[in-house]
Amino acid sequence: MEPIDHTSAPVLEALDAYHDRGRLAFTPPGHKQARGADPQARRVLGDAVFRSDVLAVGGLDDRRAGGHVLSRAERLMADAVHADHTYFTTCGSSLSVKAAMLTVAHPGDRLLIGRDAHKSVVAGLILCGIDPVWVEPQWDAERSLAHPPSVAAYEEAFDRHPDARGALVTSPTPYGGCADLRALADLCHARGLPLVVDEAWGAHLPFHEDLPSWAMDAGADICVTSIHKMGSGLEQGSVFHLRGDRVDPAELASRADLLGTTSPSVLIYAGLDAWRRQMVLRGHELVSGALRLAAEVHEEIALIPGLRVNGRDDLTGPGLAADLDPLHTVIDVSALGTTGYRAADWLREHHALTVHINDHRRIGAQLTHADSHETTEPLLDALRDLSAHRAELADAPRVDVPSPAGLRMEQVCLPRDAYFGDVEPVPLERAAGRVAAEMATPYPPGIPAVLPGERLTEPVLAYLRSGHAAGMYIPDTADPGLRTIRVLKE
Repeated sequence: MEPIDHTSAPVLEALDAYHDRGRLAFTPPGHKQARGADPQARRVLGDAVFRSDVLAVGGLDDRRAGGHVLSRAERLMADAVHADHTYFTTCGSSLSVKAAMLTVAHPGDRLLIGRDAHKSVVAGLILCGIDPVWVEPQWDAERSLAHPPSVAAYEEAFDRHPDARGALVTSPTPYGGCADLRALADLCHARGLPLVVDEAWGAHLPFHEDLPSWAMDAGADICVTSIHKMGSGLEQGSVFHLRGDRVDPAELASRADLLGTTSPSVLIYAGLDAWRRQMVLRGHELVSGALRLAAEVHEEIALIPGLRVNGRDDLTGPGLAADLDPLHTVIDVSALGTTGYRAADWLREHHALTVHINDHRRIGAQLTHADSHETTEPLLDALRDLSAHRAELADAPRVDVPSPAGLRMEQVCLPRDAYFGDVEPVPLERAAGRVAAEMATPYPPGIPAVLPGERLTEPVLAYLRSGHAAGMYIPDTADPGLRTIRVLKE
């Protein structure tokens, strides 16, 4: 085995060699190094995109992957983040988390899952027939915001379901809240069970001591990370890591192969490979700069009338998150008398500025090592202008957010059974008491309000109805106007 050399980027180097060799391919992709691409596509995307779009095996590497280009890049990534094994995927963390779930639990098995899980987790349940044991998040009723479930909640769920095959937790959340991963890993391992962490928002965590602990260092068995979210990877670039001996690495690789594409994007592989090298060589410096910048931005936002950054004092402590990633700049706009939906739309229309999170009372500005004063000054100017125009924003429709108890519905059958059952659409106003057969997911952050197999209640339906009227985006219902919802036939 060759020594670890983090100045190397095997995918990038192989791609460079491919171009230098001047290889002539009679294989896909059919655009043939941009020669056959649409002229406007070449102008907008640039020929470099097409020139780097080559076959992974039989192009970047030989037909038997004899150069071990991908495996060498994965080995370097694993070493960079203290994992035993790393797997690249070009299908986003939505694939990665499904592969992890299918490895630790089989059809019909129980798996403990925080109810604040992303919709990709629910899709995994539908695909493989796992029986979810939902673990309630910690709910901040004052701010109507969910944080990762407590360790005590997972312990109680294990006590009720000792046959569960493991646990899955989302940390950080899209709002930056983190679970107590060390204690949760210890809880699982005391039972000889694995912990899976959906750490899609945590790509940067291994590279700075002032950030929350990252899953592998906290003792997790499998960790799923979206490099495209907080790292420098391209969209869909994801990795999942394995540590310890509770999960068979060959089985995890097999599950990923079962779900993944046979035509992976070398462009995305290159982005993953380059990001790892960048962070090993300069990550601490880059994240330090981002943290300093975030602190300055938060201080400036605090001076803007009607805006409040939800920081550590607001979001961590007993009954809240165990830790917080400060690069998630979560801004409460409720004092402006408006919603995050309207504020986000106004910023996009009037300042050509797009925010990440938008919900019934917040917007979120994601900061990374790529930001600087050149990007944050326009953000601050736009937020000041938003505050100055509060009068025209203040008549936004209200969202009927239920109490924590009102948000939860009875799971009466497996998500898979409901999704593939005999279904019919019913008007939303007549759906209470019926069993949902589809997801209804406010996006962002992508956490389903309704899951297949849940018995619908009026508080949740009122939340969706009022949310949709206020500008909530719900992309996954069969009826995009939310006039109807799919339910199991009675």
